[in-house]
Amino acid sequence: MIKGSEKRQPDHPVEQIFIDRWSPRAMSGAEISGEKLLTLFEAARWAPSSMNNQPWRILYATRTSSHWPLFFDLLVESNKVWCVKAAALLVVISKTTFENGKPCRTHSYDSGAAWMSLALQGSLMGLVVHGMQGFDYDRARIALNIPEEYQVEAMVAIGHPGSVEDLPELLQARETPNERRPLTQSVCEGPFSL
Repeated sequence: MIKGSEKRQPDHPVEQIFIDRWSPRAMSGAEISGEKLLTLFEAARWAPSSMNNQPWRILYATRTSSHWPLFFDLLVESNKVWCVKAAALLVVISKTTFENGKPCRTHSYDSGAAWMSLALQGSLMGLVVHGMQGFDYDRARIALNIPEEYQVEAMVAIGHPGSVEDLPELLQARETPNERRPLTQSVCEGPFSL
């Protein structure tokens, strides 16, 4: 699998994992062990959260489980083309309230931290971990019995690296780590001035 650092160069010194992590699509179709999945979930478990609320929940299906068609059918057609070789599909949701019922304004923020922890762990393990919004959010809520106090955040495809040549031609051209805009376009000191 291509490492991001083969294509990317940071402007300031950061740990290599941040540069190497990217979101490939080429997967082999090989199964992923339950132990590897638990390692990914364990990484997410330790993400920071407001008041230790831990609002994230992860629903998943492996390609060999009876739940696979349910999860796979949530995807838009353009994602089905490459997710067909994923070993697991995840749906990340977040609880919008604290246990006392009061709103948790940072539920999405905290769940994003859990997703990033999972993604970094997967990258360290040499796995493909690709987050996406290309699925039917409303159908996911109904099909997966997600209660109203949870927000559907994203789906994730996980698998072992595969051959770029197995992707459709259009996706082959995109199967490379992308760049990031300069910090000056994302960060400013003081009031908004971007």
